Amino acid sequence: MTLTKRHRTAALAAAGVLALTALFGCDNKLTEPFNDAPRSKVENSTPADLITFPDGFSNAATKCDHGNRIYSAYHGDSPYAAITVVPNDPTCNR
Repeated sequence: MTLTKRHRTAALAAAGVLALTALFGCDNKLTEPFNDAPRSKVENSTPADLITFPDGFSNAATKCDHGNRIYSAYHGDSPYAAITVVPNDPTCNR
C-alpha cells in the first residue's frame, strides 16, 4: 500500500464512522426527556403557552416560573432552542 492509498483508506474509514455516528447518534429530542443534566425533584408542570408561526419560522413557548417569565424558541424537531428570561415579570402570578 502506498502512502496515498493509506490516506484514502483512513479518510474513507473516518467518513464511514462519521456517517454512522450522524445516522444513529442524532435522535428526536422529544423521545429523550431529561436526558441531559441531573435535575431536582422540584418541577413546574403547568402547561406552557405555545406561539406557533407559519412553516419555515421558529415557534415559541412561554410560561411563568417563580415570578419570572421564560421564553423558549424552537424550530420543529431540531435539537436546538433559544431561551430568554424576563425577571420579575408583572404578568406572572406568584
